[in-house]
Parts: sequence; structure tokens; C-alpha cells
Amino acid sequence: MNDKKIPEVTSQGVSQFLSKVAKTPVKNASAKQGRLIFAMDATASREPTWAHACHLQGEMFTETDTLGGLSVQLCYYRGFAKFHANPWCDNASALLGQMSAVRCLGGHTQISRVLGHALSAHEQSNIQAVVFVGDAMEENPDALCQLAGKLGLLNVPLFLFQEGRDSQTHSIFSQMAQLSGGAYAPFDINSAHELKQLLSAVAVFAAGGRQALEDYSQRSGGTTERLTRQLE
Repeated sequence: MNDKKIPEVTSQGVSQFLSKVAKTPVKNASAKQGRLIFAMDATASREPTWAHACHLQGEMFTETDTLGGLSVQLCYYRGFAKFHANPWCDNASALLGQMSAVRCLGGHTQISRVLGHALSAHEQSNIQAVVFVGDAMEENPDALCQLAGKLGLLNVPLFLFQEGRDSQTHSIFSQMAQLSGGAYAPFDINSAHELKQLLSAVAVFAAGGRQALEDYSQRSGGTTERLTRQLE
């Protein structure tokens, strides 16, 4: 398999990702608590790094408390056509508990069900973003891109995080992010710090919009502070 075109997660890559986040539609300041769907691939291929990834994912929401919080719905698929959407949750500890309770089971990807669910959820009450974390894509690429485009028309950006280095998954995830007005980033456990920054940035954006993202970047320092200078 040719993986040469898949970028490494570097400071420049983080910078480019956050720049894309900053350019997505700004959340209405008068809106109520932000709503974000967090979807995970819980098939068997992700089991070796599952516990560590869940810990990082749970921490992303701790930065949103001062913004009025963020309501998150955890969704995941696994096994034979099993798709589950948890009740909406606005407590970071409870959300981490939900993530930690999920166990991986072998099966094919069901990304189309994630996107279809997001469209339905947005019809009921607006959502600000969809985060998806996975390592594979085993579905019709055209169908996935069509659904991503529909989310884009509704100003619901997709933020896709790819674990591993599968080149076809990289290509389709990148296209889906572009069509929805969101962003894509690869990661592995060795880039845990960068992944945490990216996830936190998306959560802050969903809770408070662009200004909140810039404020977070200034507070966090290090790599994130350097990124803020590129948001203008």
C-alpha cells in the first residue's frame, strides 16, 4: 500500500487544521449551548489503541466549561450493523465514562449511518459540528461525499481524524472534510499531544465560535499560540 502522500502530524499540520477550523461558519452568539456529535469507529481494528484514544477524546471538552459548556452526543458503530447514539450529555466526566464503556467488535464501517444520523439530529435542533474518529473506510465514496456535501449546505462542518495511514481513507476523509466545510487530520498515539490540541480546538469552536477558538489559542501557549498568528 502506498502511504507516501499521507502527511505526518506536525506543528505545521496542526496550524493548517486550526486555520481551517477558524474559517468555518461562526456560531451565532445568541445561540444556546453548543451541540456537537462525536462519532467513533469501534470496530476491532481500533482495539489496540482504544483506551488511550478514549482518554484523549474525553479531555477535549474540559476547555468548554467557561463558554457555557457543550452538549455532546456520543455515537459509535461496531460489530454486525450495530450503530448506537447515546443521549445528549453536557458533563465531561460522564462523557468519558460513556466512551470507556464501549468495547470494540469486528465489523465493517458505517460512516454513512453517522452522517445520516447527524442530518436528522440537525433537523430536530441545530448542531454546530460533527467529529469523527476512525481508521478505515469500506463504503461507497460517492455516497459518503454526497452526505458530507449536504452537511456543508447546512453549515455543519465535519472534523475527521484518521488513525493509521491507509491511503484510500486519507483521500476520502479529506474530500468529505472539504465538502462539509470542515477539516481533516491524521493521528497516531505518538502524536497524542497534537491530537488533544486539535480535539480541544474543535470543541471550543463548537461551544463559542471563532473568537472563543482564538482566545483558547492565546491561553494554551506553545504550538497553539503560534497557530493563532496565522488565523487572520
